[in-house]
Amino acid sequence: MVENKEFDFMMVALEEAKLAAKQDEVPVGAVLVDVLKSKIVAKAGNRVKEDNNPIAHAELLVLQMANVTHLFNMDLYVTLEPCTMCAAALSLARVRRIYFGAYDPKAGAIEHGVRFFDQPSCHHKPEIYGGIYESEAKKLLKSFFLNKRNKVQGFY
Repeated sequence: MVENKEFDFMMVALEEAKLAAKQDEVPVGAVLVDVLKSKIVAKAGNRVKEDNNPIAHAELLVLQMANVTHLFNMDLYVTLEPCTMCAAALSLARVRRIYFGAYDPKAGAIEHGVRFFDQPSCHHKPEIYGGIYESEAKKLLKSFFLNKRNKVQGFY
């Protein structure tokens, strides 16, 4: 069951997503939490453009910042359903739970697409909780891409 503190951690992830958007990055934020200490271990927003790196997704950045091989006692809060690349990394890292905001029918890999954790080749399946602050996460993404389209069409 999702407790109130989980919502607090998702709010931090949403703030990271907003910071990413200000840097013209796709607004996705992630927070990695040590559940034994109820403490944030790492937080990040997407940095694909900033790092000039197509794999600088928020989820992968927090895994790297944690600097630990296996994350049995850690939960991930991310504003968007993770893609296949991130789902694979989260499985390999042995993350305990994944809480995500917006569902991603196009590129998501947990509830959509390849459904990575349901594959027989997946060695570790974390507990999954989707739709946490879904409307806020969707609004942030929609606003970001609407602004992008308007700029391309010359409205700015």
